[in-house]
Amino acid sequence: MTDRAWSGPHLLGRGAECAAIDALLDRARDGHGSVLVLRGESGVGKSALLDYGAARASAFRLARVAGVESEAELMGAGLQRLLGPSLIEGAEQLPAPQRDALQITLGQREGPAADRFLVGLAVLGVLSELADQRPLLVVVDDAQWLDSVSTQVLAFVARRLAAEHMAMVFSLREPGDHTELDGLPALPVAGLGDHDARLLLSSVLPGRLDAQIRDRIVAETRGNPLALLELPAAMTPAELAGGFGLPDARMLSGRIEHSFVRRIEALPSHTRLLLFTAAAEPVGDVLLLMRALEHLGITIGAAEPAEAAGLIDLGPRVAFRHPAVRTAAYRAAPPQVRRRGHAALAEATDPEADPDRRAWHRAHATAAPDEDVAADLEHRAAHAQARAGAEAAAAFLERAAELTPDPRLRGARALAAAQAKLDAGALGAAEALLALAAIAPLDAIDRARLERVRAHIAFARTRGNDTPTLLSAAATQLEQADPELARETHLEAMWALMRSGRFGRPGGVLAAAAAALAPVGDHPVRAVDQFLDVLVTRATREYVQVLPSVRRAIATFRREGFRRDNIAWCWLACQLAMDVWDDEACAAMAGGLAEAAREGGLLTVLPFALNYSAAHHLFAGRFDLAQQLIQEADSITQATRNVAIADFSILLAAWRGDRERTLGMRDQIIAEATDRGEGFVVEAVEWAAATLHLGYGEYGEATDAARRAAEPEGIGFTVWVLPELIEAAVRAGDAATAHQAFERLEERSATSDTPWARGIETRSRALLSEDGEAEELYRDSIEHLARSRVAVHHARAQLIYGEWLRRQNRRVDARAQLKAAFHAFDTMGAQAFASRAERELLATGETVHKRSTGPSVRLTPQEAQIAQLAGDGNTNPEIAARLFVSHRTVEWHLRKVFSKLAITSRKELARALQTTGNLSAV
Repeated sequence: MTDRAWSGPHLLGRGAECAAIDALLDRARDGHGSVLVLRGESGVGKSALLDYGAARASAFRLARVAGVESEAELMGAGLQRLLGPSLIEGAEQLPAPQRDALQITLGQREGPAADRFLVGLAVLGVLSELADQRPLLVVVDDAQWLDSVSTQVLAFVARRLAAEHMAMVFSLREPGDHTELDGLPALPVAGLGDHDARLLLSSVLPGRLDAQIRDRIVAETRGNPLALLELPAAMTPAELAGGFGLPDARMLSGRIEHSFVRRIEALPSHTRLLLFTAAAEPVGDVLLLMRALEHLGITIGAAEPAEAAGLIDLGPRVAFRHPAVRTAAYRAAPPQVRRRGHAALAEATDPEADPDRRAWHRAHATAAPDEDVAADLEHRAAHAQARAGAEAAAAFLERAAELTPDPRLRGARALAAAQAKLDAGALGAAEALLALAAIAPLDAIDRARLERVRAHIAFARTRGNDTPTLLSAAATQLEQADPELARETHLEAMWALMRSGRFGRPGGVLAAAAAALAPVGDHPVRAVDQFLDVLVTRATREYVQVLPSVRRAIATFRREGFRRDNIAWCWLACQLAMDVWDDEACAAMAGGLAEAAREGGLLTVLPFALNYSAAHHLFAGRFDLAQQLIQEADSITQATRNVAIADFSILLAAWRGDRERTLGMRDQIIAEATDRGEGFVVEAVEWAAATLHLGYGEYGEATDAARRAAEPEGIGFTVWVLPELIEAAVRAGDAATAHQAFERLEERSATSDTPWARGIETRSRALLSEDGEAEELYRDSIEHLARSRVAVHHARAQLIYGEWLRRQNRRVDARAQLKAAFHAFDTMGAQAFASRAERELLATGETVHKRSTGPSVRLTPQEAQIAQLAGDGNTNPEIAARLFVSHRTVEWHLRKVFSKLAITSRKELARALQTTGNLSAV
């Protein structure tokens, strides 16, 4: 249901806009999904253009919804109204995580909170299937009043239209706040030109009108059609002569609304109550409205004066003449009328079919604190969170706090609402609710939880250096009331401190965490407790002493599996595994996390898992697969609008020898990370820069970058950075730096018997050894690394050994090592290191035969990614789910891939990808 706008007079002078909508429908008809956002002030004719589009799309299936001010905070309400039962029958065919997420969001089943973008993918799948059967037009009027969950999901769908027979048209009031629709194709809808405005004005003032007054009205309304139609009709000749005096759009919008308010106020009281009740009920369900009217003691006949005035139409659905009429009817009602209307709607709403909306109406029908209503809202908050996320829970909890009579309980509910607002990313609202909670007589544990939320807000705002101290103080307050939560908060403080790196301010964070460790006789069983023990021990004892604790913690974490309450610590677990040279454990955890995140739709976690998996493929020399995983992670972060994880993207660019990209990313990332106080990120990009310079043989620059990366004792990166520093310093003639770095490396590698650790240690020792000892060490290094996962460092060992042999004037022996290194780097795509090996080979007098790549096939990044996934045996729906597009878009890209590769079926794809030398995207 949507409010009914005018067509004839309101489309006067709208030829260009109508043509744009016609073109949109033509593209959708031809299988080119299209979207358009109509932007303009109230009354300018956006709804009439939407009506025009709906009328022109007679061959289309129509799905239409309008945002309603009274439900702007009822999360998921718009989506629920758009996707009626007839539109979601196809949901049963979706992959299980998508189907479950959509059904939970629509209140059709119980379950844990559904990931917002998994819901978006489900809606995309449902609408795409419908569009396959018959072209589909989705119309969204007054999108500024659509709840944020529905807006986010529909914007997600709109950004992914490609090869669908589908069009989406939104109307959005201007001026207004930024929304999820920003960045979509937009059509500004301005006022009419002077000529058309005069024609429209004459239709409502047919008598003779002084030309100066006419021109003044046209100028002051700026050609706004609704203002031209409504305002003059409600004014006396004297008022018309004085003009409107409207200097800006906001005042114009207010005057239009006020003109409707004046007309509504002239109606009988029972008619005004009916109008408000209809305005507060967004579905347009006549039967529901009649049940509500029965509770109010009035009949449906009370609508007749409003119908006669052209304000509302009670046909098969309830339809207001214009969205501005609905707004005026809702806002014009005094508080007591609002409460009566909401109370009647609450009584008329089925508590089994729509308990959330019933609780929402009850809340708005209540003026004074009422524990029964507040308790019902608190109870519904958990269901609302599962259905529509943290925003939904926050809205219910905030209203519950307002209606709670007991001060302590009011503070506790305000605190819960603040946490929900924080989870939803609404930091300002979270702080306001925290202030409300702070003045309540909270008990000790809630007071400590308040400080924890305050610290998390500070971290989310700035990630500043004071975050560890704030978290530590909150943890200390929690120790008596909730020791387990206290230790988890101490771990958050320690992890924040370590991520701060060079920017960190330890203060008393470490001492407080040490004091909170589980008692010696009370062996901690949670990985969280063991991780805290590891970070404290690592900061206070020798490296060797912490290793047993690290291995126990990693083993416990892997036994626990990936659960919502511990999944956030996978990053720390992977870093610690790197710290003890356990790349097998890190690879297994990253791969397992990626699988768990896919199955559970945990889209905030999945990019991290994909990046770590990409890193392991990178070290194994599978650069193309690493690139594919990084692109998949990027597509998710773009879809979710989260901060991209750049660490391994820049490292891949460095290994490929892409100087411009690596150094450009380095400067940008360091500037941003420095502002946030994240030393951990600075160290990671300096490591990438060191690798880049080593590939090009720029040893002085490599030494400087590696020294900056290795200065703090970072978790996980040190074992990767120290070998770079040793090689760079040796080549640059800085023996002192090289020996100091080796002492640190040997302390870490001596306790590990993994081929990776043994190979890196012996290679680094060889670089520092006398000629008589070096050769055996180089050979041992190559043998160890050949048995490891780190193919890039195996090739590096062959390169370094070959360089050493050439300097010993053993050219024939050097060629064998340098050839192996060159071909390994060339096959991987490590061009800078391949060029370094090539220069050494040429110096031995060898002719270099590069890999034959054949003709270049230039695929776009998305084509290359889809081709690789299809070649690996994934179906179109599986590829669509991974890349957050529709199956139709996958088909469209594959058709283009088949054409470029000169193949005709998926059976030929894998072979074509293997034989095509240059599949890199442009």
